[in-house]
Amino acid sequence: MIPPNENQTMPAVLAIAAHPDDIEFFMAGAMLQLARRGWDLHYANLCDGSRGSTTMDQSTCAATRLAEARRAAEVMGATFYDPIFPDMEAAYTPENLRKVAAMVRKAKPTIVLTHSPIDYMEDHEISCRLAVSAAFAHGMPNFQSDPELPVYMDPVTVYHAQTPGHRTPLGQWITPHMYVDESDVIETKVEALACHASQKQWLDESQGMDSYLQAMRDLSLQMGQKSGKFQYAEGWRRREHWGFCGPEDDPLRDALADIIVDTRT
Repeated sequence: MIPPNENQTMPAVLAIAAHPDDIEFFMAGAMLQLARRGWDLHYANLCDGSRGSTTMDQSTCAATRLAEARRAAEVMGATFYDPIFPDMEAAYTPENLRKVAAMVRKAKPTIVLTHSPIDYMEDHEISCRLAVSAAFAHGMPNFQSDPELPVYMDPVTVYHAQTPGHRTPLGQWITPHMYVDESDVIETKVEALACHASQKQWLDESQGMDSYLQAMRDLSLQMGQKSGKFQYAEGWRRREHWGFCGPEDDPLRDALADIIVDTRT
């Protein structure tokens, strides 16, 4: 049961990703910078991580990665939400959408962070679609969440993270709308990612990452170089406002105005 977050007073950001460690790779920098400014952090992986191992069976892997994700959320100071389906079984269904809608209605976020709509694997893309639709339905009383929670009518703005390598699956470079400086929170981001110790062997073997911690640093260094200003950075794209928020709403840019490079100006 997810009880309503009735006592929330700070603005909230909800990150909705696919797997344990995706938030740490692609979203934690912006979240940690928002936390420094008083924002309330919420952390949701929709997949259980159960197939991210060549040495553990599925149930052991799921339990291990759940514990790792909880520790990572604690490092970040974020409220944790349980996964809703196994790896490689992400599906855009009404049943799953109702569960993600409950996460949104509990967190009452001003900002939703999620994957790129076009990413290198289906779990990421489906998780993105569920996050976007759940944010869209945050004020729809005739769309019941699971568990059923009241809607809220404040605007929600959705932002999409970069992909691994900052390219589409067909190799096109993705230019973000803004670069967010994460130089002064990169060590906390690394600490959170290091909680996912089970992934070192898996990523070494499956994706050729000799060190997943260094791989994350390298992605952030690449964005920092592209920004022309920061050492480490994350890239973010704002989704169009239709059905979510006002046409000029851009709360991530506004909250972090002193530490961004905006490519749209």
